[in-house]
Amino acid sequence: MSKLASPIIHEPRGDLPVLLSVPHSGRDYPDWLIALSAAGRPGLTTLEDPLVDRLVWRALQRGCGAVIARAPRAAVDCNRSEDEVDPSVVDGVRRGRVSARARGGLGIIPARTQQHGYLWRRPISPKQLDERLSQAHRPYHEAIEAQLALLIDRFGCALLLDCHSMPPPPKGVPPLVFGDCRGRSADGWISTDAVAICGRSGFEAALNDPFAGGHVIERHSRPKAGVHALQLEIDRRCYLDEQLAKPGRGFDRMAALIETLAVELGQSLIGRQFATAAE
Repeated sequence: MSKLASPIIHEPRGDLPVLLSVPHSGRDYPDWLIALSAAGRPGLTTLEDPLVDRLVWRALQRGCGAVIARAPRAAVDCNRSEDEVDPSVVDGVRRGRVSARARGGLGIIPARTQQHGYLWRRPISPKQLDERLSQAHRPYHEAIEAQLALLIDRFGCALLLDCHSMPPPPKGVPPLVFGDCRGRSADGWISTDAVAICGRSGFEAALNDPFAGGHVIERHSRPKAGVHALQLEIDRRCYLDEQLAKPGRGFDRMAALIETLAVELGQSLIGRQFATAAE
């Protein structure tokens, strides 16, 4: 049986202490995963953040590092902790406290979606879960740790920008939402500046409502040690076509915004780091 694909790693090669994370755009579906799906591949692809991995191309050209999942979210969700397991998906796991996300069907192995209902023909074993973690989830987080360590070693600071997309949100929710775990994953000025950069670029943005951030930024942020992390959610209408399937007219504008966020926040972070060191 084929293994899940390991993440793509772009080492930072520029003058910015910025690492991009794209955990939900993986499209490498093994045959065995599709065979397990009650609705086939269409039941699994709705979990993707479509084409967000391609949205970061301008930031990559600018020299930012990136860790990009190739394994699909349906197989294992890199934005969940290893203990966020829904007992309906993994046979024999202890039925203790289940996180709200896992209880809602979106644990480390997603259980169901609104569109397709329960996703799987049968549960998997704890051994199969561990294989998925070993093949895709752990390598993803090990890669983030390694790339952030490179940035800290070179710059003394780092910003992790975890990139996601969201279905068209309800009225009142802006097209961009940043999360900083309600102030725990980044210094306040970084979040404030991120929202302001979006405003100057013609986009309305919110902070922590309705998305405050997931496992990626919770796990890897260490603001007191100079490692800050933001989650970014993008309304899919901003960059996809009307069917929300292919790049739309706004695709390059959104790619340019991600580049601008990386450049301006990265430069500000270095400037503050230098000013602090000079005191």
